[in-house]
Amino acid sequence: MKQQKSDSNFYLLLKRYCIAVLLVGTAILFYACEDNEISKIKPIESTDNLPIMEATNFETLTTDSGQVRYFLKASKLLRFENEGKIYTEFPEGIELIKYDANKKITSSITANYAKQFLKEERWEAKNNVIVTNEKGDTLKTEHLILDEKKQKIETEEFVQIISKDKIINGIGLTSDLDMKDSKIWKVTGTMYVSANNTGSPSNQSLNNTTSPPAVEIPQQDSNRILQFK
Repeated sequence: MKQQKSDSNFYLLLKRYCIAVLLVGTAILFYACEDNEISKIKPIESTDNLPIMEATNFETLTTDSGQVRYFLKASKLLRFENEGKIYTEFPEGIELIKYDANKKITSSITANYAKQFLKEERWEAKNNVIVTNEKGDTLKTEHLILDEKKQKIETEEFVQIISKDKIINGIGLTSDLDMKDSKIWKVTGTMYVSANNTGSPSNQSLNNTTSPPAVEIPQQDSNRILQFK
């Protein structure tokens, strides 16, 4: 009887030992997998910053009531939609030309970077921003806001306005798109230039700048047309 009881205790201890060894082995295996495999898993990248549309060598004409109003040219276009906000980014710069009702160029804007907020009807241009009107007056700044609803441009940065007879430097500016009614918030310097002075600023007419040779509305893919209004 004692021998049978002793054998029973032995098998019970052996069973408990095997279970303990199995649990320890499982823990070691799980830790190894966690250390070697889970650490290799890369987090899934968010798609919030991915564009919903991309275009290169982009050109479009925008019309209003059947009349051409703007010509837009950009090397690269990226359109984003994030939490209901839609905006278009031009990381390689833009050329935006404005026309009057007679298809005459009234102003142009170039910049090395720009962003358009569609719902707000607002533009933001940065880095080497140049605005030129039909008289040849030129505005230079590093940051500019264009409000399509108000037909206004403004900046809080340093500005320089170059005209035929003078150069004006200042801080901050508010103006209409055609630069017919411009106001510099704080003038920091004015230099008058003689018309015969070889050092005078260049005042070429906008009609001599690089622009579409004829204002005709081409047949375009509707997905590539960038509407302002």
